[in-house]
Amino acid sequence: MTPAESRKLLGRSPLEWLSSLPVFILLLLTLIIGTGEMVHGQLLKFGESMFGDPKAQVQYFMLRAEPSRPECNPKLDIEAEIQRQGSKPAAGSGDDIDDLFGDEPATDPAVLRRSLEQSQAICAAKHDLYNRVVAHQTPQVKLYRTVETSFFMLFHFGTENRSLILLLMVAIAAVSTTLSFHHIGIRPGHYSKDYLLQSVAQTISSGLLLFSSIRYYQILLDSGVPVEHPLLHYIWMALFVILLVINLKRVIMPVKSPHGDGTWGTAILSIPLYAQMATVAGVYFLIKNHHAGLAIYINQLMELPSIFMNLGLFIWAGMLLKQSRIIDLLMDILRPWSLSPQLLTYIILLGASVATAYTGASGVFVIAAGGIIYHEVRASGGSRQFALAATAMSGSLGVVLRPCLLVVFIAALNKQVTTSALYHWGFYVFLLTSTLFFLASQMLRTQRASIESPAVAIPAMLRHMVPTLPYIALTVAVIAIYEYALDTKLNEITAPTIMPVILLIVLVFDKLVNKGKTALTPDYASHRQEGVERSIRYATNETVGHIGALLSLMTLSLAMGGVIERSEVMDNFPKVFENHWTAMTFLVVTKVVLGMIMDPFGAVVLVSGTLAPIAYANNIDPMHFWMMVLVAFELGYLLPPVAINQLLTRQVIGEEEVGQADSEVRHLGFYRRYERWILPLAVMAVGLVIVSYGPLLVHDIPELAFIRDWFPSAPQ
Repeated sequence: MTPAESRKLLGRSPLEWLSSLPVFILLLLTLIIGTGEMVHGQLLKFGESMFGDPKAQVQYFMLRAEPSRPECNPKLDIEAEIQRQGSKPAAGSGDDIDDLFGDEPATDPAVLRRSLEQSQAICAAKHDLYNRVVAHQTPQVKLYRTVETSFFMLFHFGTENRSLILLLMVAIAAVSTTLSFHHIGIRPGHYSKDYLLQSVAQTISSGLLLFSSIRYYQILLDSGVPVEHPLLHYIWMALFVILLVINLKRVIMPVKSPHGDGTWGTAILSIPLYAQMATVAGVYFLIKNHHAGLAIYINQLMELPSIFMNLGLFIWAGMLLKQSRIIDLLMDILRPWSLSPQLLTYIILLGASVATAYTGASGVFVIAAGGIIYHEVRASGGSRQFALAATAMSGSLGVVLRPCLLVVFIAALNKQVTTSALYHWGFYVFLLTSTLFFLASQMLRTQRASIESPAVAIPAMLRHMVPTLPYIALTVAVIAIYEYALDTKLNEITAPTIMPVILLIVLVFDKLVNKGKTALTPDYASHRQEGVERSIRYATNETVGHIGALLSLMTLSLAMGGVIERSEVMDNFPKVFENHWTAMTFLVVTKVVLGMIMDPFGAVVLVSGTLAPIAYANNIDPMHFWMMVLVAFELGYLLPPVAINQLLTRQVIGEEEVGQADSEVRHLGFYRRYERWILPLAVMAVGLVIVSYGPLLVHDIPELAFIRDWFPSAPQ
């Protein structure tokens, strides 16, 4: 549900002025800060090459500020100084301690002379350097260093205040998401009782969060140590006060739905997941008399600001992509082959896996590009159920590929594995799961597979490639500028900065070139706006809702991880099992459950400290263990009752479209009615069984040892 249309100011609603515009500025600031750091590094190099003088031994870093004249005297009269110091009475206090080591002998004139000569030489060198630096302080240098130091101040400000920028973004997006009832639940609100119960649950969770934040701040003040970054605590408390007021008002003055009251049974399913997590964690910490516990764990968000800011940038990039015609043009290249929906979906998912590898989180990719994938599968002739299944699974294949940030995070926390080895075996896991999806989709086809002859398809494909050339050229140009002008390659570290820049430039080009050509926008892409400003504004509006919903869920999943950690529930299980088959089964089930309730980054932290040692103690290879963890997490994200990837699919596709998908197969068999659930679950479950137990079979059965020779050794 979205708020009722209100009077607009300069073509924008109050919510756009108060949420979308500030978030847009923060996202843009993040891009500028990231690019500014790259630009500053190059400016230092250019400054050295343009203004450095090797002959005069003047480097650019000496010219970055006005030099200070040395205070020493380069023309000191050494003889007079010797006479002055020689006639100076010895200092003494008359204290016995001063005479502990006996009388200090008189200074030797020869030693004093050498010391003064050395000091004078050093002083002369300082003055000489000062004069050379002053001589190089040209107007060009002063102008250049003004630009260079400005970039330094910009990225230094961003680095020092990264947590503040992230928290402001999360706070604004969370308030906007709450106002629009956009938080993630097992089912979205539709009836009056849904909205009332959502408000009640969020009132309770906001109250618990506010109480814990206040207690946390009080404890920090009482510790006698100055509070670091008090502004962050003020923003947390202000956020929870605002959320509490919004939801309390809705409890007192309930929102009425035009669809009727509904039932309390279905209303329970609409309670936002973040509110459920906050309530469970908050009550647990209250029972344990650890009032600050909830606030302590959600503040872990501030410990990894770059990762969560990058998630926001990737979501924005996905929303910008939806506003352009890039996917349409790429799909036009494939359409001449007349591929079946299943084969076309397989190819789309292969491409989506590469994008997922850069985001490092399947849920983020579903939000960013799920809508595009769904509509393309539908446009190719796929059923709604099949398209929903493909969308939910679109982010599940690429989390094991290079350069997935989640893999880097695992390697950073666990010295037993390396990124190179994880990527090596991750590629084989990707081949397994993608092949399983292809085989499953082909086995379940209801129509005969047909591919157009190359004689017909290739000429048509080449013709459709022509309109994509300007977009490809722009993309290559931006990447080349970053790589050669800024000495920054596109990788897992720089992708969050470079990808939104590419999509912004491509979107501007797309809207300017195709201005007024409404026929180029298909019916299923009716969300696309005309004009550059409207497109970026619409994309940002969508981004705000998704950031608020996803990061709220991720933040409170950190608190749930804290509950699991502090409850010491893992201590109730044995550390060493009777064999590694039993240990693997226990670990598989545990990882799937964690994947149902936690975001991947928070879950990796928890697993590294609690469950990984159990795997190692039971002789499970660390590489094998972490490959299993990644696949188990993805299965957990698809598994009811939470099924976060399914919930995100529902959110980006829309409740109405999902309702149509269910209604059109209501009269069919069991599989067709639940295809959007069964297909991805079956693929990932079979993949998890093979990844989990396949290596154990090869290890325990000598006759299967030859299988090891099929795979080259992982790089170290």
